[in-house]
Amino acid sequence: MPELPEVTALAAYLDGRLRGARIERAIFPSIHALKTADPPFSTLVGRRVESVGRRGKFVVLGTGPGEGGAKSPEDDGAGRLSVVVHLALGGWVRVSDKLPEPTLPRGKGYVAARLGFERDGEVTGIDLTESGTWKRLAVFIVRELDDVPAIADLGPEPLEPEFTLETFRALLNHRQQIKGLLRNQKVIAGIGNAYSDEILHAAKLSPFAIASTLSDEETERLYESMRSILQGAIEDDLGHPPEELKDEKRRNMRVHRRTGEACPVCGDTIREVTFSDSALQYCPTCQTGGKILADRTTSKFLK
Repeated sequence: MPELPEVTALAAYLDGRLRGARIERAIFPSIHALKTADPPFSTLVGRRVESVGRRGKFVVLGTGPGEGGAKSPEDDGAGRLSVVVHLALGGWVRVSDKLPEPTLPRGKGYVAARLGFERDGEVTGIDLTESGTWKRLAVFIVRELDDVPAIADLGPEPLEPEFTLETFRALLNHRQQIKGLLRNQKVIAGIGNAYSDEILHAAKLSPFAIASTLSDEETERLYESMRSILQGAIEDDLGHPPEELKDEKRRNMRVHRRTGEACPVCGDTIREVTFSDSALQYCPTCQTGGKILADRTTSKFLK
């Protein structure tokens, strides 16, 4: 799943390409991807892109009325509408230099939505694609970001200046494993399975450590690791087009999806714990004092 660094870089790329563009087409080949009905998606045509940004793992495309574009009477005073996209596990963005057609050519795979833009005579087509069996990519068209329930419930952004060590320390008052807490979007926005593995490895902490039991030194180490890992990943990702961001993410991972490889810090073998719908990776020497964590999956017993 795209996480804070990739979504930041993706939003920055789209902002550079789309800011000021007029929306020419809005097509939903798979209407179930659209999670809102009011305002209708047809309202987008004719509007201008004011910005493309990020909140948590969501891409937020902000629009305002454009010249010749219809302004819905339900719009707020500023006439602003936002297109909010959650890419989920298998979603991504495909960019082209032509306006999209209502129907897809064969072989293009599953497309949840198609948007077309024009700016100074140059056109851009955006396809929101999704791989895998489960289709969870979601698009919301809203007047206020908090009209998206998952955004209204998001915790603070971990790289904002106001997210201090003391702010972070207050969030750890939970009898919850630290791996799960880092991934909990209601506690901290934007961190998922991959970067929580990387953060915990850098902080030399077990993913099963209980958040409320961390010492002051461990808490500070975790806080600094979180900010440095995320900021470093953003710096690596910025400037890359969407088709390169997934490979860039994989290339920079030290432990995530590196099961069986040598830890780049100590040389020990990276281990894995699998669950019903996910897996985590860790280094025993760096994180658990050499202890091999129990693999709690039941799949081994069903073979």
